[in-house]
Amino acid sequence: MADISVDLLGMLLKNPVMPAAGPPIKDGESAHKAKEGGAGAIVTKTVSVKAAKVPKPNMAQVKGGFINTELWSELSLEQWIEKEYPKVVETGLPVIIGVGYTSEEIKEVIPQAEQFADAFELSTHYLGNDPTPMINSIKAAKESTDLPVMVKLSPQVDIPTFAKEAEKAGADGLVLINSFGPTLDIDFESGKPLLGSENGFGWLSGQAIFPLALRSVFEAVRSVNIPVVGVGGVSTGKEAVKMIMAGAQAVQVCTAAILNGPQIYSKIANEIEKYLDDHGFNSLEEIRGIAQKNTVIQPNYKLIVPDINDEKCTECGLCVKSCVYDAIHLVKDLHSVRIDTNKCAGCGLCITRCNFNALSLPL
Repeated sequence: MADISVDLLGMLLKNPVMPAAGPPIKDGESAHKAKEGGAGAIVTKTVSVKAAKVPKPNMAQVKGGFINTELWSELSLEQWIEKEYPKVVETGLPVIIGVGYTSEEIKEVIPQAEQFADAFELSTHYLGNDPTPMINSIKAAKESTDLPVMVKLSPQVDIPTFAKEAEKAGADGLVLINSFGPTLDIDFESGKPLLGSENGFGWLSGQAIFPLALRSVFEAVRSVNIPVVGVGGVSTGKEAVKMIMAGAQAVQVCTAAILNGPQIYSKIANEIEKYLDDHGFNSLEEIRGIAQKNTVIQPNYKLIVPDINDEKCTECGLCVKSCVYDAIHLVKDLHSVRIDTNKCAGCGLCITRCNFNALSLPL
């Protein structure tokens, strides 16, 4: 069986899957549920000097994703120090403590939480184009502890610039991305926003943001020499493998853990292991960053017509239905499809629509 363990900043994880700083680890009891669910490490919900006051309702499932008005922990720092962190440590897993937000708050929180941590994760939230607050937060954290400090980035910043500035400021690792927004959804019956925040605005997470997260991780990995942890839309082993192919050292899961429960961690880990076994890989190192090597430097303008595997075609018709060029048709006698090369535009949509790998790009 393939080895899916990970060394992340000196922390040995049995697998690369952990919760993201958020509701899945809202307290010590949740951390134990995450361990039982197969997490390789624990990342606690972000704390600050004062407990957060969160609007209600504050979470909603939407088509393709999830929106929320979640902030940092609603529990006080005192409760985390006295009750929750000790319980988290009892899991025996590596503990990464989420901390925010300003440099002054970080200087106050880290010395109190350090005894329970193996590393810290700084939440920077939405910084616009100025990396200065992030830089100050990193420097404050590094002055307050000798433990590894990671910083979590928003997708709404220039990733290469912020990643490089974080590394220059002393960050030991990066985590990206945070949720995306603000966004809005409205109840179809009442016409009221789904969330209880000002204007009903919230932040988008879940599968809808995975391509954005993957691009961000890809850019960060090629920009720095420190480990990168991928988060955003990871709900199966497939997304986790893609994150690692982009160069991520490990992955975090939030929305999928909220919607499916803590057993999602072992499910994703098992799917990663199965992928490696099925493809003849012995460890994560053999796939880590391979997408960086396969990057197309120049755009391709040459027509590429998909290959067809007749044995895998189920005649479902999805590819036919979605071909706007009318280039692909079912051939009943063949129990498969055929492509008219004179009409095919090489758009590639049919390949991604096929659920049975009957269509593929030529090798």
